[in-house]
Order: sequence, then structure tokens, then C-alpha cells
Amino acid sequence: MSTDSVQTKVRRFQDLSTARMPDGFRGRPAWFVQFWWIIQSLFFHTSPQFMYSWRRFLLRAFGAKIGKGVLIRPSVSVTYPWKLTIGDFSWIGDQVTLYTLGEIYIGDHAVVSQHSYLCTGSHDYTQTTFDLFAVPIRIESESWVAARVFVGPGVTIGRGAIIGSASVVLKDVPAEMICAGNPLKLIRVRPASKEPH
Repeated sequence: MSTDSVQTKVRRFQDLSTARMPDGFRGRPAWFVQFWWIIQSLFFHTSPQFMYSWRRFLLRAFGAKIGKGVLIRPSVSVTYPWKLTIGDFSWIGDQVTLYTLGEIYIGDHAVVSQHSYLCTGSHDYTQTTFDLFAVPIRIESESWVAARVFVGPGVTIGRGAIIGSASVVLKDVPAEMICAGNPLKLIRVRPASKEPH
């Protein structure tokens, strides 16, 4: 049999011409999303470093729940602020991305350090439509996500946990644990803090 007569079926993995945003996925109309992105570019990112209260005000004006004393650097990016909750006295460092396709909750006295990426969204690669979906992320109180950490959809980082720099977090982290690496490894229990005298 000649090879010309053999029909080879090509498997299709993705057909992005059929991709669609799920109904109500953004949580606000498209024009409102664009308006936030303009405000973020013109007034949030350009604000001087010390204007923490201004950035808190802007996020709250667009539906974010931001606690008292929260410090958010001007280079932080928030996709949909109405899906963001940050507790009291937490710090969000330079160049952090809060990719809030789904809800992101950050508790009290928590730290997300510079260049970290909290990603609530992904795609269903088993469908040729490459469907978009989102799963919430929770960073519990008094935890520390160090610099350049990636936190994936659906992850909960327990209270008081520490994630070492440049780690990849794809599964839940127990409370009070120090973890690091890719793949992430549990290293030891976080020691109790020394109380000031």
C-alpha cells in the first residue's frame, strides 16, 4: 500500500478560535474592567511610594476589601480588585501580581514579597476550547510568601507558614511550616517568635 493512500488523522489539542470567556467570569461588565485597568495605570502605578492610603482608597473604590494599615507598593498589579480581600497590617511588595480571576484572600499581618505571582486562573487543557477557570487562593494570617514565589490556583497557605524565595506552591501548605523549593518541600516547623523585652 502506498503512503499516499494512508489517511493520517491529526489530533487536535487546542482550537482557540472557539475559546470564549465564561458568562459572568469577570464579576463586572467589560467596560468596568477596562476602566479599572486605566485607573490602575494612570493613578495607582504612578503614585509615590509613601501614598499607601491613596492606593488603599483606589482598591476599595473598585470593590476590594482592604484592612487598616495595609502597605501596597505602587508596582503591584491587581486584575479584578473586587475579588481581593486583604486583612489588617499586611504588606504587598514591589512587582507582586495578584491575578484575581478568582478570589484572593490575604489575612492579617501577612507578607507577600516582591515579584511574587498569585495565580487563581488556569485552562482546561482536556478541552479543545481551552476553557478558562478560576479557583481561590488563601494566604492565612501571619504567613510570609518570600520573593519570586509562584502560588497556583486553589492553594491555601496556612497561618504562620513561610514560603522560601523562588518556590512554586501548587498544593496546600500546613500552618506554621517553613517550606521551599520546586517541587516544594516541608523543611521544619517555624520557631516561636521572640517577644520584645
